[in-house]
Amino acid sequence: MEKKTQLVVVLMNMALLAACSGQKEKTDVVKIEEKPVVKIEKVHSQSVPQTQEYTATVEAEVKNNIAPAMPVRIFRIFVEVGDRVSKGRKLVQMDAANLRQLELQLENQKVEFKRIDELYKVGGVSKSEWDAAKMALDVRETSYKNTLENTALLSPVNGIVTARNYDSGDMYSGAQPILTIEQITPVKLMLNISEMYFTKIQKGAPVEIKLDVYENEVFDGQVNLIYPTINAATRTFPVEVRLENRDMRVRPGMFARVTIDFGALERVVISDRAIVKQAGSGDRYVYVYKNGNVSYEKVELGRRMGEYYELISGVDDNADVVVAGQARLLDGIEVEVEK
Repeated sequence: MEKKTQLVVVLMNMALLAACSGQKEKTDVVKIEEKPVVKIEKVHSQSVPQTQEYTATVEAEVKNNIAPAMPVRIFRIFVEVGDRVSKGRKLVQMDAANLRQLELQLENQKVEFKRIDELYKVGGVSKSEWDAAKMALDVRETSYKNTLENTALLSPVNGIVTARNYDSGDMYSGAQPILTIEQITPVKLMLNISEMYFTKIQKGAPVEIKLDVYENEVFDGQVNLIYPTINAATRTFPVEVRLENRDMRVRPGMFARVTIDFGALERVVISDRAIVKQAGSGDRYVYVYKNGNVSYEKVELGRRMGEYYELISGVDDNADVVVAGQARLLDGIEVEVEK
């Protein structure tokens, strides 16, 4: 009886093991047969305008700090911040005490040189004495002219007063300029442009400029200066853009957006649904479908055009790419295409 009971238990265990084994085999078969279902779309090439937008801050064409060469008292300031000034206009009159003293010394030096010159003509003094007197006169004249320039301070450009740091009667200390004059007709903007466009930009090329303060109004500018070297750290080169600004509406410090047209290139265009971002990096990838399998390809994106991207590299023209179902995909996996 006991042997019979043991036999029944053994048979039941065998049956249970067989059932579990069969279920596992069945599950494995299901897993093997299941393939990720994807949607694919064919990429195509087309002519893509190579326009780029850059941001910049408006700068004055010329910026002059007005100050004398040495500390001296300010007699009078003739302009205020915001005043427009013309080249050569007197801006500041410094105390003229030193100038008057040098003027007297110069007159005396001229008299002395005249006396030495007359003696030299009749052989009364040597050539070396005449040379010494002439040099002393030249030094005195130079000192007088320098003091004269630093007593009446004139505007070196046509511009606008953008800063005033002293008042009439103050002692100029040298810490700051008395005035700042900026020439704002024209103004300039400095851009840093990728080296890939170095051969595509030319001096005089037209550009469009928009200023946030004037909303959607477009100002016409042009490329004025192209720097001849590439920054090895950023792989960019500086470009100066000029805006004539005859009406002086554009002022230094304004935020600007500059659009440059580099022509057009034939590029592969791909749906934004195909782009996969790799976690933890800025790299972008695409699953390319071919002969029932997908491959994981790194791509370099260009400009966005609505729901599509320009591709600079990574996928060939007319390739099939996955646009839905990427979540279950791995590189080289076999997939089923949704009909």
